[in-house]
Amino acid sequence: MLEQVKAIASDAGTEILKVYESNDFGAQQKTDNSPLTKADLAAHKVICDGLRALGTQYPIISEESSDISWKQRKHWCRYWLVDPLDGTKEFIKRNGEFTVNIALIEKGVPVMGVVYAPVLDAMYAAERDRGAFLNDKPIKVTVNTPTTLRVVGSRSHPSQDTTDWLDALGKPYEMVPMGSSLKICLVAEGEADVYPRLGPTCEWDTAAAHAVLSAAGGEIMTITGDPLLYNQKEDYLNPHFIARPLSMT
Repeated sequence: MLEQVKAIASDAGTEILKVYESNDFGAQQKTDNSPLTKADLAAHKVICDGLRALGTQYPIISEESSDISWKQRKHWCRYWLVDPLDGTKEFIKRNGEFTVNIALIEKGVPVMGVVYAPVLDAMYAAERDRGAFLNDKPIKVTVNTPTTLRVVGSRSHPSQDTTDWLDALGKPYEMVPMGSSLKICLVAEGEADVYPRLGPTCEWDTAAAHAVLSAAGGEIMTITGDPLLYNQKEDYLNPHFIARPLSMT
């Protein structure tokens, strides 16, 4: 289904760009004080309609329709996890660093993922045991850790905890600022060496890029050393984590 999911992500990107190029984002605040625009809602509809048309009958969790009880979803073996527009703040700033994210989760693990950045025309896609790709070209994480670490960090959510964690490594590093799930994708394509996230994220923020990173030879581990898993608890919040190549210690 990977090609079909890529097409759905592309269609969602088209709808996002219609709003992006207009003078009315229809921006409003959600209950958690995060922004919501017409583009979020348009992409949500395109993706959900597209996934249902695949005929898989897998349930869908989207950031814009996540009010599903733990009692219901804790029994799911396989489901779609979607962020129709990750990086809404970047969207509003018009810096292009926002993405469409679609992941297939199986027993808590992302086994397929598509991350599409419509302004950058960058389509990351991966499927377990089939590899990871950027615009249909294979990508891999960096195998050898350089003397100076390239550390990707949030452009909109700087964290003192992250700075403290990096200083504790005792190793030279340079920051690579980036928005949305593109941070994880940079590690997947070898353009960054590590992405420490010691701040709040939700499962839909990371799942699709997590699938890309895993297929490219990387991993996401919690700071306690456990694999980052999905749909394992009542809320959707991720613990703090580190995205890195498997070869990195």
